Amino acid sequence: MKKALLLCSALALVNACTPMIAQRGNMVEDFQVQQIVALESTRSDVLNNLGSPTSKSTFNPNVWYYIGQKTEKRGILDPKVIEERIILVAFNEEGFVEAIQDIDRERMNIPYVREKTPTHGNETTVMQQFLGNLGKFNPQTGEN
Repeated sequence: MKKALLLCSALALVNACTPMIAQRGNMVEDFQVQQIVALESTRSDVLNNLGSPTSKSTFNPNVWYYIGQKTEKRGILDPKVIEERIILVAFNEEGFVEAIQDIDRERMNIPYVREKTPTHGNETTVMQQFLGNLGKFNPQTGEN
């Protein structure tokens, strides 16, 4: 019985350390990009081969972005990016692909801050809130 309990505990510990891998966005593969030919492929060709864009440019609707990311999370640690790819597809006014390129992904490591933002105003305790509400409400008058 002790051996079974020890074995179950060891398996639980090993599973707790197994990394969780998550994929977000659209991880475009090289063979998909190679099917897109500049000045020959149209918007519908891009949609058929790459799918819907993850994002469109704010200032130029003829620029589409395909963003994909794989992250790995171990235990309580913050997830780490293990793979990332950003593809830019630009179209001309006729709707043909003008350019398709990988975007340089120089990632900045910005640390997370887990502090709370202070709110300004009255900082009262629970007892002050309770006692502060006494007498603020009108007594019942007996009229219906």
